[in-house]
Amino acid sequence: MWVTATGAFLFIIGLLYMAWEALGRRRLSEPPQAPRANPEQTLEPRGQGLRFLSPIRNWLGVALIVIGGALLLFGMR
Repeated sequence: MWVTATGAFLFIIGLLYMAWEALGRRRLSEPPQAPRANPEQTLEPRGQGLRFLSPIRNWLGVALIVIGGALLLFGMR
């Protein structure tokens, strides 16, 4: 029972850590400015792309998810 609970905890912590890394270190929008004639303004920072999803940058979150998933699988026996 405790193995399954620990696995679930690690899995959720890994997901939250990856979300924190993706959103926590950058601003999501520019500060308020006067309206411009640029209709392509978005809330996404310039040049972000999908680099924030890299397993190299999120290795700790991926490791927590893998360990938590393994504990969930083997703890159900």
